[in-house]
Amino acid sequence: MTLKTTPISDSQSQAVDVKEIIALVQGDMASVNETIMRQLNSEVALINQLGAYIIQAGGKRLRPVALLLAAKASNPELTEINPQQTLLAAIVEFIHTATLLHDDVVDESELRRGRETANELFGNAASVLVGDYLYSRAFQMMVEVGSMRVMEILSRTTNQIAEGEVMQLINCGSADTTEAQYMDTIQSKTAILFEAATQLGAVITKQSRSVEDALAAYGLHLGTAFQLMDDIMDYTADAEAMGKNVGDDLAEGKPTLPLINAIERSSAADRAVLIDAITNANRENLAAVLRIIESTGSLAYTARKAHEQAQLAQQALDVLPDSDYKTALSQLAAFSVDRAF
Repeated sequence: MTLKTTPISDSQSQAVDVKEIIALVQGDMASVNETIMRQLNSEVALINQLGAYIIQAGGKRLRPVALLLAAKASNPELTEINPQQTLLAAIVEFIHTATLLHDDVVDESELRRGRETANELFGNAASVLVGDYLYSRAFQMMVEVGSMRVMEILSRTTNQIAEGEVMQLINCGSADTTEAQYMDTIQSKTAILFEAATQLGAVITKQSRSVEDALAAYGLHLGTAFQLMDDIMDYTADAEAMGKNVGDDLAEGKPTLPLINAIERSSAADRAVLIDAITNANRENLAAVLRIIESTGSLAYTARKAHEQAQLAQQALDVLPDSDYKTALSQLAAFSVDRAF
């Protein structure tokens, strides 16, 4: 299969098919899924039940896909399935799943990917504890890889994710959150795991530090673009397509970039509406909030920021040799800002 690079500027006219991107590593992902189910196994029935519920909930598993693509793009001649790459991809997915379990408890979420959240179905205590199990299992799997560099990257990553979660908690309900503070939060909470995934693709294929740094930068920009587009879709996307309720961020008191920018740009009267909405953490005035966000150009502003991040991700790939895997990584950046879910 030969993929065609999609520049960010053309993303609206050349829609990216994410299925084609994933198809490049389909065999590897089958091995990753087998590893996930095998490593999830526990003698404690509730762990198996709850873990399987969230692992099998769907999703594109873009973090493991990005890791595998980064590894293959770093060394396109190695086409065989590599057990260490498979294990690392499963580790990244375990860490991501653990963060989802904890996030949904903190946010008191009821829906994810169109289904009841694990905490809604099994309770908060079970969700937190199984999230802890997935974290600890991930570190057991890291030991199997046998690389201190891998341990260094993933231990730093999980620590920074936790810091990002706390930063978000501090910012909740705060209308004084700045754009800089928000960008720090989403890079720590969300983008850092993308960064680790693509960096590990270079590490596991023994690339130079310059290639490793470039792929780490690619992942960080990619993850930031994804989160910024999620911010937009929370106000504009179809609830069924998103698999969660529209305005959830507002209802949870999260000051995301569209709201932060609108507060800076709006009139005194409109600013009061926005501050009340974020301070009281509710979506009752969602229609008014959306009107203000649109009238201030804050959705367009956030989209521009997302596109800038996606372009930076594509530029970071310049160090790699040309291959379908490099093209797929570039397309993944385009997809991050050209999607409806």
